Amino acid sequence: MKRQQMTGNLMLIATAFIWGCAFVAQSVAMDSVGPWTFTCVRSWIAGFVLLAVIRFLDSAGLAVNDWKGALKPGIIVGLALTAASMLQQIGIQYTTVGKAGFITALYVVLVPIFSSLLGRKVSSRIWISAGIAAFGLYLLCMQGGLSLRQGDFLVFLCAIAFAVHILVIDSFQKVDGARMSCIQFFTVGIVTTIPMLVLEHPDLSSLLAAAGPILYAGILSSGAGYTLQILGQKHADPSVASILMSLESVFSVLAGFLFLHQAMSAKELAGCALMFGAIVLAQIPEKKTAESSAVRSRTESEHQE
Repeated sequence: MKRQQMTGNLMLIATAFIWGCAFVAQSVAMDSVGPWTFTCVRSWIAGFVLLAVIRFLDSAGLAVNDWKGALKPGIIVGLALTAASMLQQIGIQYTTVGKAGFITALYVVLVPIFSSLLGRKVSSRIWISAGIAAFGLYLLCMQGGLSLRQGDFLVFLCAIAFAVHILVIDSFQKVDGARMSCIQFFTVGIVTTIPMLVLEHPDLSSLLAAAGPILYAGILSSGAGYTLQILGQKHADPSVASILMSLESVFSVLAGFLFLHQAMSAKELAGCALMFGAIVLAQIPEKKTAESSAVRSRTESEHQE
């Protein structure tokens, strides 16, 4: 595996860890504020945090100042993230956490399916890994039967939106990741501000009560997490990226065990094992003949042209 690819994969695993731990913060925050308020405030915080990061990178000569090139991609990615985040936050109010966790993680399967519909070649190894990951998530999150209620349907739409989000990011490989992420969060903040004010009427006391969780979500989960996702996907296959980021569910269970002293059952441990097995399988390099390598190189050259 190339060093850049390994770095990208590690960034995506770090993203999954941050997001998994954020479930604790998200759960606490929802006791004080509504889903529109939570999503809106965390997104504005993330946007301003990234502005500071970008300013530092620019002063150190570590980034290319190209806001114009990142504007349109950032807005598009931000709209996809808005849809995914709000569908999840609203849907989870009408279904169980276990069902929401499993249904959301169906993006692991949806990404290679959508990739194949877009004409991209997806290896059988990735399909097998996606299936193993999905079954592992089932063991990890599900407590009972799966029925399609209102909340389940909304969270399923969320999984579709997250799959689109991953593929859209992959289509903007040459765009500055930090700037695109910054614009992405300002887009989410702008889109969710009016619904927050009209539907939830947040007050200062509720915001102060949820300040800690919101700051974690805004600075780490949103600001750092989604930026690591964008940067990591520059060097990772989108189907592999979706499986790596699905480790979010594994880390959420581990965080509950470590910080909330919630013991894992044998079924949950089996789900964790299957998830990690899927990660290993997805990253095993395939053997390619000289002919297939030449065809791939020619195809990549045609796409670049």
